[in-house]
Amino acid sequence: MIRIRSCSGMDEMQACADLQIETWGYDESDAIPRKTFLLAQKIGGQVMGAFETGSEGAREQGSDEPTQETRGTLIGFAMSLPGLKSTPQGPQPYIHSHMLAVRPSHRNRGLGMQLKWEQRREALSRGIRHMEWTFDPLEIKNAFLNIHRLGAISREYRANFYGVSSSRLQGGLPTDRLLAEWELDSPRVEALHARRPAAARTIEERILVPASIAKWKAGEATRQRAFDVQLENQQKFQKAFSRGLAVLDFSLDAEGNGVYELGPLS
Repeated sequence: MIRIRSCSGMDEMQACADLQIETWGYDESDAIPRKTFLLAQKIGGQVMGAFETGSEGAREQGSDEPTQETRGTLIGFAMSLPGLKSTPQGPQPYIHSHMLAVRPSHRNRGLGMQLKWEQRREALSRGIRHMEWTFDPLEIKNAFLNIHRLGAISREYRANFYGVSSSRLQGGLPTDRLLAEWELDSPRVEALHARRPAAARTIEERILVPASIAKWKAGEATRQRAFDVQLENQQKFQKAFSRGLAVLDFSLDAEGNGVYELGPLS
């Protein structure tokens, strides 16, 4: 049984910190310590965990919470920070989702999407209607989740946003990122959450990510090919965004290549 809930206590925060290192392979210069996970939650952010348990488990008498023995094993987490941005309507609180990780043994089961929907539910319960995060444009699975499954859009490309990264997933490439913007109560997001078809959008441009990009990033002999794709796509995104287009959807073609679909927002 999988249960999605807010993490609590030092042990669960440490489990998140450990899974972070296991997932990205960060060294001490990049890893976020346990106390930062705790602080994020205390100042209005989120530390959501996916826990595997054998059963619902016995409950403490008079409490809805499971006992320590039945809280389960952490198999995934999502960590976010609170933010405030200027808008024409005035300051707007929002959530910046900084990390999401799932153990390799439990991937491809929809846990990442479940964690994101729980982040959305909790944010809306506090009156927060906007969430953002950054993601690597070359990561096809992440783009499919963020844009197609969740209904986020993107209209900002941040070149080498984090600088040099110790993450093995980065493959030594610049840390280019797209900014995902998630309007939590928009008609599109509401439809996707309810598993209804979302309204069709006008697509004017497509940007392709080769299916082999992860292998190219991981291999010393092929890394230059990955960098060439990154640089070419960076220029395409920046030109499209400068024309007022936004990433509206993401698809996979017959060969498994990722395809960003861009068009006007209105």
